[in-house]
Amino acid sequence: MYRFIYCLSVLLILSACSNTTSNSQDKKHVSIEKNADGAFQFYVDGEPFTIKGVGFETDKFSELKEAGGNAFRTWRTDKAQMELDSAAKYGFKVALGLDIDKELHGFDYNDEAAVAAQLKEIKQQVLEFKDHPSLLCWVAGNELNLLINDDGSLRLVNPKTYVALNEIVQFIHEVDPYHPVTTTFAGGMKEHVDLCRKHCPDLDFLSYQVYGGLGDIHNMARAAAPDMPFAVTEFGPMGHWEMPSTNWGREIEEPSAAKAKGYAGRMKAAFGENPDGLCLGGFAFLWGQKQERTPTWYGMLGKNGESTATVDELTKIWTGAYPPNRAPAVNQIFIDGNGPMDNLTLSPSSQHVASVEISDPENDKLEITYVIMSEVRQKSDGGAFEQEPEEVDFKHQLNEKGELIFTAPAEEGDYRLFVYAYDKDRKLGYSNIPFFVK
Repeated sequence: MYRFIYCLSVLLILSACSNTTSNSQDKKHVSIEKNADGAFQFYVDGEPFTIKGVGFETDKFSELKEAGGNAFRTWRTDKAQMELDSAAKYGFKVALGLDIDKELHGFDYNDEAAVAAQLKEIKQQVLEFKDHPSLLCWVAGNELNLLINDDGSLRLVNPKTYVALNEIVQFIHEVDPYHPVTTTFAGGMKEHVDLCRKHCPDLDFLSYQVYGGLGDIHNMARAAAPDMPFAVTEFGPMGHWEMPSTNWGREIEEPSAAKAKGYAGRMKAAFGENPDGLCLGGFAFLWGQKQERTPTWYGMLGKNGESTATVDELTKIWTGAYPPNRAPAVNQIFIDGNGPMDNLTLSPSSQHVASVEISDPENDKLEITYVIMSEVRQKSDGGAFEQEPEEVDFKHQLNEKGELIFTAPAEEGDYRLFVYAYDKDRKLGYSNIPFFVK
């Protein structure tokens, strides 16, 4: 009997040791080191890893693989197990986001109990996912520096924000020395970066989130922190805050063709060369679809996963070639010959003609649909949830030229007319024009 218990104990110990060894072997050791050219580089198990990444908010993993992507970043851990496991299946690495509260959305870093509760929650998330082999790095907090004055400018956050962040960073380094840690900044203002580094000196690299300014990222990073490697954890189209607005305050969105061209040009400027050797790569925003000012502004995919011209441009940059079938190129939309910059005011229930500049690289026959939506009633800040406006029923038909003859809404207010063009593979192009009914 004693011999049986002894043998069983030995077997249990050996099994535990075996599991520990297996977990250690499965873990991927990620580091940031200088390569032979003197530039900072991610290394995974000693092998260089160059990011071809996106911000990920969908289940379209295979489509990212087909486009040539190899990494994605997230903002929270609520779907982390599925995302990390799917990454393992497709060969992706994940910059895993830890959702840390920010002052912009009402969190008080003077509240010690709330800060302690947040730290406890973040620790649990780190312990749960730190050993996953798909993990590339930790993204601790998203744009914690984002605090907006009444005039739209940014102001400095409570320094205790970064004291709390440093506690999180130190804990990660203690329990997970295998994966670097960063935090992200909205833009890259030096005084914001300085405040963070003063109170949170233990970050392994910095991360900037820029849109229209992506092409100038090297100058910005050099001015903000010339001694620190950095990644661009969000870049994309011109941001809604960077675009002109109507005289009633509605931002004017680029058509899908212009967005794709802008993505490509700014990516080449930012990632084509690395003059200071500080840039670790970037993550395009957004692999998915979201409502932010419009349902189309930031998503590279449509609501049902349809691919756009921006995905075609990423594919060209990542693989060296466009996909065999490319998305329709939708340029400007006009109402009675007027464009989005013309501050168009329509009378209630009046009749109008809309026309669109559309082409298709393969000359595919296109399915074209039109939608009128009300404008957003409550605008979001900092990427928070924004309610998608409702669609508005309207009378319309096509004339012999393929133009849209439509009747304006009867109710006064501000609206947008959207056009969506789909090719044979359901690839998507789009544009919209704001107008005011009065």
